[in-house]
Amino acid sequence: MNIHEDDSASDTDDPGQLDAASGHSRFPDVAEKEITRRENAVMDDEAAVLSRETLATAREDAARLREDAVRLREDAAHQREGDASSREREMRATETTQAGTDDQMLMLQQANSHLVIANIEAQKLTEQLTMAQAQLESAKCVAEKASLAKSEFLSSMSHELRTPLNAILGFAQLLESGSPLPTHIQKASIDQILQAGWYLLELINEILDLALIESGKLSLSLEPMSLPEVLSECQTMIETQAQKNDIHMHFPQFDFPCFVNADRTRVKQVLINLLSNAIKYNRAGGAVEVTCCINETQRIRISVQDTGEGLSPEKIAQLFQSFNRLGQEGKAGEGTGIGLVVSKRLVELMGGEIGMESTVGVGSVFWIELNLTSELQLQSGAGEPITPLQADVEQDAGLRTLLYVEDNRANLALVEKIIARRPDMRLLSAADGASGIALARIHQPQVILMDINLPGISGIDALKTLREDPLTAHIPVLALSANAMPRDIEKGLAAGFFRYLTKPIKVSEFLETLDLALEVAQAASERALPTESR
Repeated sequence: MNIHEDDSASDTDDPGQLDAASGHSRFPDVAEKEITRRENAVMDDEAAVLSRETLATAREDAARLREDAVRLREDAAHQREGDASSREREMRATETTQAGTDDQMLMLQQANSHLVIANIEAQKLTEQLTMAQAQLESAKCVAEKASLAKSEFLSSMSHELRTPLNAILGFAQLLESGSPLPTHIQKASIDQILQAGWYLLELINEILDLALIESGKLSLSLEPMSLPEVLSECQTMIETQAQKNDIHMHFPQFDFPCFVNADRTRVKQVLINLLSNAIKYNRAGGAVEVTCCINETQRIRISVQDTGEGLSPEKIAQLFQSFNRLGQEGKAGEGTGIGLVVSKRLVELMGGEIGMESTVGVGSVFWIELNLTSELQLQSGAGEPITPLQADVEQDAGLRTLLYVEDNRANLALVEKIIARRPDMRLLSAADGASGIALARIHQPQVILMDINLPGISGIDALKTLREDPLTAHIPVLALSANAMPRDIEKGLAAGFFRYLTKPIKVSEFLETLDLALEVAQAASERALPTESR
């Protein structure tokens, strides 16, 4: 074997083999390399272990990461599902809101349409209301004109009817009390004339009252008034009629003051109507009893009970109807048929009530209820009757002059007949206002009697002229007119007439008023005399 092969063989031996004697490697570099290799191998093994551990850890981490990723994906999926659901809810909410908004818009549009229609209707209604108001104003003007024309017509009718009645009743009264006295047959005829005349006058008065009430022109003066005083006056006024019909009257006695809130004149009118009916529709020798009682509503009921035939339910249902005389039309003296109607309206206008109860064969009870009041606010002298003053003329006293201004010959003749019974007086007459003023200035009469409707100037204008003249300003002027409407009387008194008398003349009332005017004239004359001549 050559040296190369031995070298090769030697080279194949373990280079790290140590020298047995020295204990060192025969090849130090190789040993170090071997050591290094071994160390590296160990390190590699450790690294591998570490790598395996790391790899396992990494795998675990990766698994965890995968799990986390799965969870994240699941969470993301859930999130997406939630977001989708939320978006869906939002979309549904949005759709619902949009639908609600659309509905609201539709409702607003409908409401706006209704509002526009309502505005149009309101404008139409406003126009119609304006037209209706204009028509109402026009109708009101027409009604007022018609009412005024009606009032003027009634006043004129009253005048035209009262003028002939004045002559009829006036001369009939003179015949009744003339000298020589009328025979029995003449007296019966005169009674018929007077009965028919006063009935006609009553009818005229009640028609005028009813017309005034229905037109709303009737004025009432509601104030505290003493009921006992009014009943006493009514008793005095009705006693003569009761005695003529052989009817016994019974009136209540009051132990305490009793005041009602009413119109004194109208209460008397209603009570006289009820009392008169109780007498007229009673039996011969019958009775009329007036009673008063206070109820729980602070009203007092005044009842007028008669002992007449009574009324059936059918007739009771017909009461308070205009011109319904309940089958008594053939009897001229049995009323006008509108007295109860007027009474009902008057009581209701005074805030009261009227009613009746009746039993056939027993009699009837008519009652009114009026409101009580505790306050007494009467003016001084209000409601007190005028005391008649009699003329006290000395035998040697001069005649006193009455000037009568009247264009109606029958009325003038009636007053001439009345004054002819007064030996202390003389009568001058004038047919118109201008002539009357001239005679008053010349003759200086103690009293002037003045008609209202005169040719030329009216009685009111003539009175104004007399009042402006110092020569005649002091003379009392009495109005005597057929203009008997309340507004006519108020107008006359406001103009300055001493008293306002209405036609037909009531002779006793006329003479009492004339005596009163003469007394006033006498007192004025005495005041005008110089002191030394008194």
